[in-house]
Amino acid sequence: MKTIVIAAGYATRLGELTKDFPKPLLKIGEKSILERMLDDIDTIPDIDEHIIVTNHRFAPVFEEWAQERHYAKPLRIVDDSTSSNETRLGAVGDLLYTMDKLHIEDDMLVVAADNLLFFSFREFVDFAKEKQTSCIMYHEQPSIEKLQRTGVIVIDGENRVLEMAEKPQQPKTHHAVPPFYIYLRQDFELIRHALENGCGNDAPGNLAHYLAEHTIMHAWPMTGGRFDIGSLDTYYEACEKYGK
Repeated sequence: MKTIVIAAGYATRLGELTKDFPKPLLKIGEKSILERMLDDIDTIPDIDEHIIVTNHRFAPVFEEWAQERHYAKPLRIVDDSTSSNETRLGAVGDLLYTMDKLHIEDDMLVVAADNLLFFSFREFVDFAKEKQTSCIMYHEQPSIEKLQRTGVIVIDGENRVLEMAEKPQQPKTHHAVPPFYIYLRQDFELIRHALENGCGNDAPGNLAHYLAEHTIMHAWPMTGGRFDIGSLDTYYEACEKYGK
């Protein structure tokens, strides 16, 4: 299984902090956001490589960072050749670009790189191995306002995804979906043709939504929380809460 880190955005909401520097490499205390995530993923026996897809502007920064890392699994940087927020490929576009460029045929753990996590991805990988399907995560979100800004799922008693909606105005449940996915190679044919068949290219949840309509998926209930770093305020809050 490959780790695919989607890190090609330009993080415009963080202003000067990310004008010439990628958000995933911003430090929270002694370690960057991305390092905190990879420290956990690197311990999972099923993972054999970490692949980080970024844009042309930030690729040299990631390359320099990667040279100083010493993970158990190999670390590879992919440059998607875009240079501005206006020309970005989007999260789904970047995943397909990476799959094609590297001829990926292994199962994938696909993650966004702007969250602090308080659980292990090992549990998620074990869940997917048990279900033998592509999988997403979910957590309970009491706020309707927040549900309207994320993916929301309906599941059955076996945690099979029955329905998924992106940013619904009237959410059917309180099951919110964070940007972490396991895509098995049995679904790669669907994934490779997703964009041409109407899947949106920008938000990472678009692909999970598309797959939920075309194949069997299951949803793992998160056993711990997460902290989403999406703005200057949340970055400074993370530094204050978790950087000491």
